[in-house]
Amino acid sequence: MKTAIVYYSQHHGNTKKLLDAIAAKHDVTLIDVVKEPSADLTGYDRIGFASGIYYTSFAKQLLSCAETSLPDGKEVFYIYTHGAPKGDFLKAIRRIAEEKHCREIGEYRCQGYDTFGPFKLVGGIAKGHPTEEEINGAVEFYQKL
Repeated sequence: MKTAIVYYSQHHGNTKKLLDAIAAKHDVTLIDVVKEPSADLTGYDRIGFASGIYYTSFAKQLLSCAETSLPDGKEVFYIYTHGAPKGDFLKAIRRIAEEKHCREIGEYRCQGYDTFGPFKLVGGIAKGHPTEEEINGAVEFYQKL
């Protein structure tokens, strides 16, 4: 299966660490939504969306790309890093995928060092994340898709 992962990883590179580990072991195309906001995804069987979490959601740039570029009926999966310990982080991206009749095949999440917004005032949260174990967990998740 031909797979692309569209991602946004700007502040600390937490999400990109997971994706680089996956790409080192698997044939996957990584698409940086900042460089390719209107990527052509029609040639891919599976499409992953990966982002850090910003105010309880995927990055706006990634959501915009999904709205305009995600073809109907694809298999989709999600990979994300977050500072806050819990929340309904997939609500917006799932809505987009559902509207396009895509089939969700999995999600992987782990904590990531976060200094966004008010967390900057306290020096950040989830320091030291993602750990090597969490990075390996992302690779294992991808292998099982």
